[in-house]
Amino acid sequence: MSASDHHVAYQPRLPREEALTRLCAELSTQRESIRQRFEQREANGIATARSLAFLMDHIINKLAHYANLPAHTQDDDTEEAFCLCATGGYGAALMAPFSDVDLLFLTKEAPSPKLIKAIEYVLYTLWDLGVRVGHATRTIESAMEMAKTDQTACTTLLDIRPLYGQEGLAHTLRKQHDAYLKGPTLKKFIRGAIAQREDRHHAFGDTPYLVEPHIKEGKGGLRDLQVLSWIGHAALGYDVPEHSTFRHARGLAPISTLLGLLTKREITRTRILWNFFWTVRLHLHYITGRNEERLTFDVQPIIGARMRYGNHGHQRGVDRFMRHHFLMARAVMRLSHVFQPALILYLRHQIQQSPPHIEAGPEGFQRVDGYLNLPNPLILVKEPITIFRLLDCARRYQLPLHPAAFQQLIRFERHAAALCGNAEASSLFLQLLCDPLKDAPSQPEASPAHTEHERTFWLPLLNETGILSHFLPGWSRILGRTQFDGYHLYSVDAHIIESIRILRLIEQGQMADELPLAYKVARTITQRTVLYLAALLHDIGKGRGGGHSEIGAQLATRICQQLGLSASDSDTVSWLVLHHLLLSRTAFSRDIDDPQTILDLADIIQSPKRLRLLLLLSIIDIRAVGPHAWNAWKATLLGRLYSRIADVLEGGLQAQEDDERVEQNKIFVQEALQAEGMTPADIAHFIKLGRPGYWLGFDGDSQLRHARLVSRYRAEGRDDAILLDIAPLPERGITELTVFCKDQPGLFSRITGALALCGASIADARIHTLNSNMVLDTFWFQDPYGEAFIEEEHLDRLRETVIQAIHGEIDLSETLKAAQFPLTRRLEALHIPSQVLIDNEASESCSIVEVNGRDRPALLHNITATLSRMKLHISSAHIMTYGLRAVDVFYITDATGHKLTSPAQEEALAAALINTLHQTAEPTT
Repeated sequence: MSASDHHVAYQPRLPREEALTRLCAELSTQRESIRQRFEQREANGIATARSLAFLMDHIINKLAHYANLPAHTQDDDTEEAFCLCATGGYGAALMAPFSDVDLLFLTKEAPSPKLIKAIEYVLYTLWDLGVRVGHATRTIESAMEMAKTDQTACTTLLDIRPLYGQEGLAHTLRKQHDAYLKGPTLKKFIRGAIAQREDRHHAFGDTPYLVEPHIKEGKGGLRDLQVLSWIGHAALGYDVPEHSTFRHARGLAPISTLLGLLTKREITRTRILWNFFWTVRLHLHYITGRNEERLTFDVQPIIGARMRYGNHGHQRGVDRFMRHHFLMARAVMRLSHVFQPALILYLRHQIQQSPPHIEAGPEGFQRVDGYLNLPNPLILVKEPITIFRLLDCARRYQLPLHPAAFQQLIRFERHAAALCGNAEASSLFLQLLCDPLKDAPSQPEASPAHTEHERTFWLPLLNETGILSHFLPGWSRILGRTQFDGYHLYSVDAHIIESIRILRLIEQGQMADELPLAYKVARTITQRTVLYLAALLHDIGKGRGGGHSEIGAQLATRICQQLGLSASDSDTVSWLVLHHLLLSRTAFSRDIDDPQTILDLADIIQSPKRLRLLLLLSIIDIRAVGPHAWNAWKATLLGRLYSRIADVLEGGLQAQEDDERVEQNKIFVQEALQAEGMTPADIAHFIKLGRPGYWLGFDGDSQLRHARLVSRYRAEGRDDAILLDIAPLPERGITELTVFCKDQPGLFSRITGALALCGASIADARIHTLNSNMVLDTFWFQDPYGEAFIEEEHLDRLRETVIQAIHGEIDLSETLKAAQFPLTRRLEALHIPSQVLIDNEASESCSIVEVNGRDRPALLHNITATLSRMKLHISSAHIMTYGLRAVDVFYITDATGHKLTSPAQEEALAAALINTLHQTAEPTT
């Protein structure tokens, strides 16, 4: 091209407005046609993604022509050398409806002003069409410079595909890119791709089993398949003939077929995985109408229905769909374990001519480059016990498994079924399960280099290889099973594995700051195997219909017998599984200062040893739900409950009320108040106020604060005075509010409404009607982040709002309605059933009313307002939320101070509360 041609004025073939009009109509029509074919199941996910990519090719080609971009396909001097290329995901000829379109405007030399104008024409028109464009204008040299310094840029060029112009430029760039990715550079690229994947996994939760998974970037998602494809193309692309149809075919299978890196079964599985994830992704884009990649609760049932997952037995269609999704994500991880090591070994041994260093290993196994391997993989078929012998050898010698050994474990997983009931396999399995976090000094065979390092956690490996599903009865039923409650973050199997990981950390003291009580108790545990098995099996009964604890206890008995445990240990494991929710449910939803509650629990538990095991199981179960499920307040409640039960089991509290403890507490408070200088009259007045339940229900510091409050009230000299004490307790993660005033109807409801207005979440509440018709109401509450309110301005607002509400200066019903925020569609999709349970046996003096329903701001206010309208008196309230489900428990008496005495009373109360739940908890449409 002559220099004078650079200055020729730019002239498109078609005005941009006219091009926009033509292309907009065509793009819209064709997109709708593709969508209809997909939604009518006439085209699968991959075929539809290809159709969308080819439609975009067609639009861009037309647009390039309208823009008058250089179109010559042969090098000549009449026009600038130019090629418009697709890169990245679009370059791979697969697109979702709202995917970005990655374009490279490739030139031989720096582009002229005329070419820049034409490129701008293309970009502006695409933007006006609503297409999200990622773009770069580069020469071949600058493209290669960028690829050499930027991992992402290097990756995008793996799938470069010429769309318009001189294709020879794209072929030249591809050859240079292939030539660059050799030897040390290729190793560096693969390491970089794997490192990026690990960083991404960490950012998206480090597990594929999140209940709202990110199908593109999450672990086991579409991006993981793409990473395998990229490193395959990088490593093997230049070994495939330039014109082979395999060269840039999508997926792992074509290249792997040529080299024998994957079996036929694995190749078929890869195609199924690609299609499944692309199908889900397309549905997700079409349903949400945007570039959405997270499979949220609201879209899960819609996609499940579109993909024909119907209800089956106890499983809803959405449960079956999500379980299949998790199994597919697991298959992606397994494929990574098989293909990535095979590829790296291929590069090392075949291309770099670096043979492996093979030597005899311990116990008849091999060491290959320092990794433990099988001399002959077929021994896993002939002698399946080798599966556990290999893993146990790796455990004891702290040797990492060779990638090839990992492959064989996955490929021959089904043979683990033959080991059910095998004594040696059972023994080895239990050793893998209970392996401590760090090397113990008493293991001389362990390599000294590893003594200060964490040992391998074998349970995820047993799960991912599939060994656990074949060896352990019932495990396959919980594999990938979701928990739709807005509370659990993980699928059932992932939750169980997380609980055992936390137990290992507790044993080593690595969570001593967060879980000090658990760490203290763990040091006294002698039945490690029993505890680990109970943790492994505590939720194994889920998803079968009926109570999962009861079903799980029956399964646990069978599994313990299979594993060769003694009858006594089997009974203990089964008992722990049956009662694994006992302590948490009681601590969070019952009055743990009610002596009857403690005696009933002691009667069930019977043994201090069982109590310690049950406490540890309770703590790890809660903490394994997710980091936000555990807080200092829950730790406080569980700790108090544990100490009360332990006191009974060790012969302490034998009567329903311990007069001696009451007297001791009174003496402590009396002496402390005298030391403070309080008048003898005020001290005597306070000591007479509290009934025995009050003196047993609060610690000494709280009682001293209460005494000061009562003294201030007497000093005020007014019957209508309302005194408040607000004490932040950050070490417990909670704030305590105490209200002292004359008793009045609806007081409790007004206070809860005021706290709701201030954004407080009530965790517990206690009402003490004192001997002078005064009430001492105590509330423990947290901010929206599960922490204590500590800022002075927040505390002032709380104080002012509570007093205004008690005086009736705020219309709580209207104000709370205005303050409520509707749930997002994502959370409204979760079904939270409403239920009211009334128990007249668990407390001597009160009826216990348990209200279950969808949590909402001011729900507690609405429920307590209903109780107040029915002339019922609340003596204590215990509030707990599990995700979206609120469990509010009230100890109540009727207007005469007695329990509910007739079925008619109970039925009327239950109906009124159900009506309240439906009014406040049902999602609006």
